[in-house]
Amino acid sequence: MKDFPLLPPTDAADFPSTGAESVTWDLTQLFSDAAALQATLDRSTETAAGFAEAYRDRVAELDAAGLADAMQALGALQDDIGKAYTYAYLAWSTDTADPARGAQLQKVREAYTAISTQLLFFDLEWTRVPDEVAAALLADARLAFCRHHLEVARLQKPYMLSEPEEKILIEKSNTGRSAWNRFFDETVSDMRFVVDGKPLTQQQVLARLHDADRDKRRVAAQAFTDGLKGNLRSLTFIFNTILADKALDDRLRGYPSWISSRNISNEVADEDVEALIQAVQDGYPHVQRFYRIKQRLLGIDTMTEYDRYAPIGEANRHIDWETAREMVLSSYTEFHPEMGAITERFFEENWIDAALGEAKRGGAFSHGCVPSAHPYILMNYTGKIRDVQTLAHELGHGVHQYLSREQGIFHADTPLTTAETASVFGEMLVFQRLMKAETDPKNRLAMLMGKIDDSIATVFRQVSMNRFENRIHGERRSKGELSAEDLSAAWMDTQRPMFGDSVALSENYGVWWSYIPHFLHTPGYVYAYAFGELLVLALYQRYQESGPGFADQYLDLLRSGGKDWPHVLVGSLGVDLRDPAFWAGGVAAIGALVDEAEALAARI
Repeated sequence: MKDFPLLPPTDAADFPSTGAESVTWDLTQLFSDAAALQATLDRSTETAAGFAEAYRDRVAELDAAGLADAMQALGALQDDIGKAYTYAYLAWSTDTADPARGAQLQKVREAYTAISTQLLFFDLEWTRVPDEVAAALLADARLAFCRHHLEVARLQKPYMLSEPEEKILIEKSNTGRSAWNRFFDETVSDMRFVVDGKPLTQQQVLARLHDADRDKRRVAAQAFTDGLKGNLRSLTFIFNTILADKALDDRLRGYPSWISSRNISNEVADEDVEALIQAVQDGYPHVQRFYRIKQRLLGIDTMTEYDRYAPIGEANRHIDWETAREMVLSSYTEFHPEMGAITERFFEENWIDAALGEAKRGGAFSHGCVPSAHPYILMNYTGKIRDVQTLAHELGHGVHQYLSREQGIFHADTPLTTAETASVFGEMLVFQRLMKAETDPKNRLAMLMGKIDDSIATVFRQVSMNRFENRIHGERRSKGELSAEDLSAAWMDTQRPMFGDSVALSENYGVWWSYIPHFLHTPGYVYAYAFGELLVLALYQRYQESGPGFADQYLDLLRSGGKDWPHVLVGSLGVDLRDPAFWAGGVAAIGALVDEAEALAARI
């Protein structure tokens, strides 16, 4: 594969060398070349045809042994095609402007769709198996490797269409929602935001919002707004199209609300999600109190949207890649040696791509790939303290995905609600280790303020974004196509309750909904971040109470992947996800951090 071009230095003072410029992943571990990829696609296509010939119209007749054989064959096929999809997507993510990579991704997507269409019959036939017969089959030990997967599949029974209808929806996805999502990603990756005459990528301009210099933050915020406004027509159309596409899917399938399909996928009851959202909204005063503290510490008259992530004191220091690696690796190793050993492999075996790239996808993610391979992490490392927390976050995902591979293709993945557990826990480990080592009260306050910043972004901001999604999905269905002004009004109306009068939101902030990919890629996703953060607060409290033995229990939880219902798996550690008071307790814990910051600020 060719070397990925790095951005020319735009401002050495803002973006000094980090040591991550050469940190790129090695995708030849998945496929050595295009010929190997094509061979897998050809083999998978042939295997899918053979599977369909062997099992179509026979699923209801299978005994436990026969169903186990079918699921083993299906799992091997899904592992193969999943590996191909991962390779194409990761290659495209590091250079979204390369036509060859875009074409390769589209080819794999089309092959994946064709295979999915051939295999569609299996899930449809399985959901039609009578409940008593299915229960007897699932009780057989030979199906333990796929039992929960088959249980969850049956939850979709009321919302599944006929096979011809399902085929049409799958076939059209490549020219529908998937195509618009790719267009959104490429549009945003191609955008440049001009600061002092220099074009910056999204990652670079957003990094300036974490700068200690208020003028730099203000100029960056204006440049970001101007860049979004210059693309607002296209972004608004993309949003409208995907909102309409989801509304159509939900109507055809009969889902009672826009969030129903996400909650089913997350294996969580609607009422539990509502309890979470209400508890977080009830905690908005903690957010407002925090920003008033931050305003005093920054010494400014009014907090604005571009002051929210301003660092306090030492939190603004530049951190090179090796230092970040040591911070995370030592924190993970101290918690559990096995966790540290797995983490080290990500660095040593080139499973991370951290360099800034000309057309690289923004943000960060950990891709679990498939059980026969290993996870890969993408991030854009700029040397900010937040980047260290991002590294800790994604490596938490990576460790989780690595350990859960032993569950096999059907249970390796977890619902989004518990998928964020390991990532947020990893951030907490790094934060607490740094706090223990720091004795200077000013530095401790700086670190504590940074941690609360992250908690607000992970819990309260995500729920406010859930409220934005709730509104725009509802309005798109009741009013029709939404204008940019409609979307901006919905954004501001759902953001203001969180900030109250603690942050003065300008008109510019009204368009900042338009760059957030989760709204399009995974509608309804964002509340999972709040779910994960509040769950981690409970787990970390258990860790402090239980001592060293907790680490083994925690790794066992990660190894479990998605082999059972989330409340059952987490319940083994003494946490009751179905108790509404649980969420209020997590929010109160964040309030206690604000109390601590307030007291420390007063002493200093």
